[in-house]
Amino acid sequence: MVTVSKGVLKNKMLAYFRNAEKDGEEIIVTDRHKPVLRITPIKQRNSLRQVFAPYQRKARFHSPVTESEAGEWGDLA
Repeated sequence: MVTVSKGVLKNKMLAYFRNAEKDGEEIIVTDRHKPVLRITPIKQRNSLRQVFAPYQRKARFHSPVTESEAGEWGDLA
């Protein structure tokens, strides 16, 4: 989290915005040393493919994936 006064932000707004966008950090804007605004970057959601990419081709199945697991788990109902 970055804290900056209104006056400093006004003079260097583009640089602060670029850093917030790049780093994903919030900007807290102060007026006379009191927080008055919070600027939060919008986080992009990852697709399922991106989330699970590190695990692709690493799962091991010891039985056919179409085989029922009901016996292993018992009656859950």
